[in-house]
Amino acid sequence: MRAKSETRRQAILQAAAEVFQETGFERTTMSTICERLGYSKATLYNYFSSKEELFSAVVFEATEAEFQATLEALDSTVEDITLALELFGRRFLTLIYSPQVQAMRRLIVAEAGRSDLGKKSYELGPVRSEADIAQFLQQAMNAGKLRQADARVAAFHLRGLMEAEWFDRFLFQVLKEVTTEEINATVKRAVAAFMAAYGVVVR
Repeated sequence: MRAKSETRRQAILQAAAEVFQETGFERTTMSTICERLGYSKATLYNYFSSKEELFSAVVFEATEAEFQATLEALDSTVEDITLALELFGRRFLTLIYSPQVQAMRRLIVAEAGRSDLGKKSYELGPVRSEADIAQFLQQAMNAGKLRQADARVAAFHLRGLMEAEWFDRFLFQVLKEVTTEEINATVKRAVAAFMAAYGVVVR
């Protein structure tokens, strides 16, 4: 019975993802998703109590494995902090600038002012990643690999540098597909700038 229930839940998430990307969050209705699935509204609401909850689940399910892999790239056992940050940066940008995640982020931004979807998505994504990045940077500071500073602020700076070259183009929807070569070059420049600000000065 549990297997059947999970199969149905995954079918709902798949259909919802398709409809959200086709019509946008605002124009999507639970009725439209029901029609796509051939399910009753009662069945759909048995799994998800609102459109916002369903959308959050779609985003979470679609990106969680990659999200965890990205955070796991923050490897404190890597001796060279520059290499560690570059590895993280490549995975981070590959994830958030993939076509799928770009589409989801735009839907979230468009809807954020009209519901609590923005808050929920912020807590599932940036809040979690900022905490892990800050913890990694604090460990590096304690190990003498970075200068002592507010690790949370340093995490904001690192993420900001990673996205600095692309964020405006993403926001205004003029960003084309990002290549691996572009990601690698951007990450190297971002980490170099970060290390110029937070690296240990050898006297």
